[in-house]
Amino acid sequence: MKIIQEFKEFAVKGNAVDMAIGIIIGAAFNRIITSLVNDLVMPPIGLLLGGVDFKNLELVIKKAGFSATGEQLPAVVIRYGLFINTVVDFLIVAFTIFIVIKMMNRFLRTLPAISK
Repeated sequence: MKIIQEFKEFAVKGNAVDMAIGIIIGAAFNRIITSLVNDLVMPPIGLLLGGVDFKNLELVIKKAGFSATGEQLPAVVIRYGLFINTVVDFLIVAFTIFIVIKMMNRFLRTLPAISK
């Protein structure tokens, strides 16, 4: 019974609620960043590189075909364009988090000066 009581205390403490809020906001932030990369950043880069759409960049290792039994076999491809989009997405998220933490640390350093 003690473990249930401990779990209740943990679940209603601010830490668990704060963590849940952070996860929800993080998921929404991820969609925003993905849209930023796919819809705003990559199209101009593709245009500068001669009208390339990064989503369609792929290396076909084996073309689609049919097996001996007539079953359709899918193509084997390496979708490096999607990988480039994901890397750019990661870099934007990492840089944003870096800036937020840097600003938060700067703010936390000024707190003792304010309380004096």
